[in-house]
Amino acid sequence: MGQIDTPEPRVTVLVVEDETLLRVYASDFLEDAGFKVFEAMSADEAVAILQVRLDVRVVMTDVALPGAMSGFDLARVVRERWPGVGVIAISGHEGPLLGELPADVPFITKPYQPSTIVSLVRQMAMAPTADKGAQNVH
Repeated sequence: MGQIDTPEPRVTVLVVEDETLLRVYASDFLEDAGFKVFEAMSADEAVAILQVRLDVRVVMTDVALPGAMSGFDLARVVRERWPGVGVIAISGHEGPLLGELPADVPFITKPYQPSTIVSLVRQMAMAPTADKGAQNVH
């Protein structure tokens, strides 16, 4: 008998970006790489999605977002409330100051290569969810 291939469940990624073209671009290349993608235009919208979408494994967020919370703030909230969810912070401006991001959150500058993001998402998706919070040791 031949081996039966069972499709793996698709990893869910939340893209948080207020610039429509950049959000659509990221969503497209992530979907092309096989991920399920949800989109948010602000940190508040991202938190609302995370509260109902328990399948989100990775949040890719721009740093400069409209509203009261920045992408740095969102990264800290995700780490506190959803420690098993990976976070990637992205910006076209200079990097974070010491302490602005949790230690285990990668910071990527724009413009970035889609392959860099896809690789990071795959690494985060394969990491055991129970150990994610423990990685943030100073």
